[in-house]
Amino acid sequence: MRIRSLGVIDDAVVELSPGFTAVTGETGAGKTMVVTSLGLLLGGRADAALVRIGARNAVVEGRIAVPEGSRAVVRAEEAGAELDEGTLLVSRTVSAEGRSRAHLGGRSVPVGLLAELADDLVAVHGQSDQQGLLKLSRQRQALDRYAGYAVAVPLGKYAEAYKRLRAVTAELEEITTRARERAQEADLLRFGLEEIAAVEPRAGEDTELAEEAERLGHAEALASAAAVAHAALAGNPEDPEGVDAGTLVAGAQRALEAVRAHDPALAALTDRIGEIGILLRDVAGELAGYADDLDADPLRLAAVEERRAALTALTRKYGEDVAEVLAWAERSAARLGELEGDDERIGELTAERDALRSELGALAQELSEARAEAAERFAAAVTEELASLAMPHARVSFDIRQTEDPDGVEVNGRTVAYGPSGVDEVELLLAPHPGAPPRPIAKGASGGELSRVMLAVEVVFAGTDPVPTYLFDEVDAGVGGKAAVEIGRRLARLAKKAQVVVVTHLPQVAAFADRQLLVEKTDDGSVTRSGVKVLEGEDRVRELSRMLAGQEDSETARAHAEELLATARADA
Repeated sequence: MRIRSLGVIDDAVVELSPGFTAVTGETGAGKTMVVTSLGLLLGGRADAALVRIGARNAVVEGRIAVPEGSRAVVRAEEAGAELDEGTLLVSRTVSAEGRSRAHLGGRSVPVGLLAELADDLVAVHGQSDQQGLLKLSRQRQALDRYAGYAVAVPLGKYAEAYKRLRAVTAELEEITTRARERAQEADLLRFGLEEIAAVEPRAGEDTELAEEAERLGHAEALASAAAVAHAALAGNPEDPEGVDAGTLVAGAQRALEAVRAHDPALAALTDRIGEIGILLRDVAGELAGYADDLDADPLRLAAVEERRAALTALTRKYGEDVAEVLAWAERSAARLGELEGDDERIGELTAERDALRSELGALAQELSEARAEAAERFAAAVTEELASLAMPHARVSFDIRQTEDPDGVEVNGRTVAYGPSGVDEVELLLAPHPGAPPRPIAKGASGGELSRVMLAVEVVFAGTDPVPTYLFDEVDAGVGGKAAVEIGRRLARLAKKAQVVVVTHLPQVAAFADRQLLVEKTDDGSVTRSGVKVLEGEDRVRELSRMLAGQEDSETARAHAEELLATARADA
């Protein structure tokens, strides 16, 4: 892994052992930046404050070996990444403005993809993770993770039923709590539909009536105009001497008929005049019919205006015109059907809710039984590991309990509270020595004991749900003496199955590492390429002496450091 312009690190290369790598150095030397760099490669949150002062951006590049055919390989290839002889090249850039970019196998990818791959590649644990283990939810998650499919299968079914129950309950509450509002809405809709039904409007009727009212209101003027026009076209019987358009056109046609044979152009004009005559006769006939059919009855006009007033009363309330009124009626009838069906819907939802609660109870019982069985095995395995970590008399157990709740689900004849993960409250208990009552680790474990419980849990996980790499950031805080030696020994054993990286202040732990890296600052306060180096031989003895006594050249510390190394080599 190469780190550039990250915190105190100017430019450094970190070479991790395939087995157990210990990262050591003075407080503030930059060891935490090594952990932070790994976190960035694994999709951790970017922060502009991480960028070294004066630099434009911080860059972390790493080469990660991935198991062939693993889920991580499949997911990376789906994203377009290319593998290089079984390894993935990963890089993360953080700008001084806080922007972040990620690359995987030569392709730009979302940062979230790195975090997704990290779940299958690296388990990261620090002091914050120890605090997380104090939360009951994390303890339940740890038990569920250990149990595997035995819990995952019923938990998946339970989660689906729980989600559906939440939706059904919400809909049921919405219908029942808004019953008064919905009844008022139904009354308004019903009144409006009855009002419209009483009038019985037709589509386009308002336009037709407006035209008819206009015609009836000017009936005398229309009849007079039609009579004058008819007389001009067809003549007035009361004035035989009068000349009308039809007579004049007929005379013109007769004059041309006599000579049309002599000129085709004139013959065409004659035909057109004939067509005019026909059109005049048609129009004159329609004018005569129009005048005869024109209704000037004032009673009809009153009826039309009354009908228009009824339609106007509807359009004032329900739409701009009759078409919109009819559309409102159609929508309202459908909505009224929904509202009037509430009683039936309430019955259906109530039945479904009761069935889902019964199903949840059965699944919750199955889930509790699976957890109880896994808890015994998990506790026994962690207890066995604690014996290897200088806690031979410690006992770990789980308290799996439920809380009575009259609004809960029935499990084993009891009505208990339930949530998205079941009905169980899972709590990890520790009895540190014989005769001590089991107490929650949040109350009964010291910092050193909590570190060892955390490590024991991870070692157990390594045997059941392994990942290729484990990173521990000072999880040995609060531990010393024989317990520290045992932690170093246990980490070395874990490293036989996976890659283990430990940031530590304890020489007893560092002595068991296959490779020890020293992070040290230069005089200007930065860590350069030469500031992260592999310690071997005399250099390693000096660093362990410093960690033991704060004095690299103390003969007593050197002797103790050499003894630690000899113990670690003998144990290997």
